[in-house]
Amino acid sequence: MLETLGSLTSSPWIYVVVAVSIVLDVFLPVLPSGMLVITAAAAAAAAGPPPRVPDITALLVIAATASVLGDLAAYRLARLGGARLDRAIARSRRLTRAHERLGTALSRGSGALVVIARFAPAGRSVVSLGAGRTQRKVTEFLPWSVLAGITWAGYSVSLGYFGTQWLGTAWLGTAVSLIALFAAGSLAAFLVRRPPEATAPAT
Repeated sequence: MLETLGSLTSSPWIYVVVAVSIVLDVFLPVLPSGMLVITAAAAAAAAGPPPRVPDITALLVIAATASVLGDLAAYRLARLGGARLDRAIARSRRLTRAHERLGTALSRGSGALVVIARFAPAGRSVVSLGAGRTQRKVTEFLPWSVLAGITWAGYSVSLGYFGTQWLGTAWLGTAVSLIALFAAGSLAAFLVRRPPEATAPAT
């Protein structure tokens, strides 16, 4: 598998693989889209000056765009609703609590939770499905999804690219970058699960 991935990083097909993985991992969070982005960015850093494949700018744009498209697909699916989805959400206390927090944040004009959850394992799925399930307006959700996609893509691409440049080898840069990505994911998961602060009563 690693050998196949290594050959893909020097082919234009890497853009397709990265885009498809990012779009689909909102439904299948086990897909290693973050690892693919970091590996491709590390390969770009090791490839030398332009023109090169993968191109770092193209990788950044594709990763951010695919992230938003995946979010919108999940949002639209949940917005259409369905008894099965409703029952699945109702059975999960964590999903219900996350959806309530998301709805409150969006109604107050702050979707920072969408950005934070983009880094948490399965957090993207929870907020995208939650926004659609609670019938949030697309104008409330989309701007935060775009910001989340750009932030996540920029962070992941920067880790792989600059990590490889600073450490000198693609494999070491990729390994350190993955550790940093997992650390960000753990912090994001903690912030998403943390109960919201109680609002002081008006006097």
